[in-house]
Amino acid sequence: MKSQESFKRLPADKRRAVTVQAVIGLAAEHNPAEITTTAIAERMHMTQGALFRHFPTKDAIWREVMEWVAEQILARVDTAMLAAKSPLEALEAVFMAHVDFVMEHPGVPRILFGELQRSDDSPAKRAVRTLLHNYNERLRTLIEQGKIQGVLFSEGDTAASASLLIGLLQGLVMQSLLDGKSGNLRTKAAKVFAIYLRGIRRTP
Repeated sequence: MKSQESFKRLPADKRRAVTVQAVIGLAAEHNPAEITTTAIAERMHMTQGALFRHFPTKDAIWREVMEWVAEQILARVDTAMLAAKSPLEALEAVFMAHVDFVMEHPGVPRILFGELQRSDDSPAKRAVRTLLHNYNERLRTLIEQGKIQGVLFSEGDTAASASLLIGLLQGLVMQSLLDGKSGNLRTKAAKVFAIYLRGIRRTP
């Protein structure tokens, strides 16, 4: 099959990206828990056997997806942090960059929530935990910088402030999944962040 031969000739990182995008696309349309390797192979216009030559198990595919998601989100977070002129600006930029990522890849939060609900400690679930840990560390750094600069309440709990921001984002995404409307997610996120900022910002 032409598609299979083309896939085999791709560099490893390109094969990875093609597979990841196929899974994320399917997750935007179906319950991630019900996505089969057959469905993934069909989306990629190849046989299941050809897919398994590159990914020995379904868990291996899911791990690739989660690792790609982690890389992409943290890269966007780091870019937003570097471009910002202040810790407060960076916090907002990080928050909105994550929102933009979710809007571009609506299948991602469905996969993330699904993995976190699994009872077993799968490689994909561990990748999600690592992502959340690294994300949280970056937020804590920004919050501590804000305290040092005197723009955030010094007595505020850094860990709680970071966790709250992540929780707000997760809540917004969950609401968009429930009502099926992600088009206004950015507008809602901006309003929610403004309320969050009023709670942690030191006013003159």
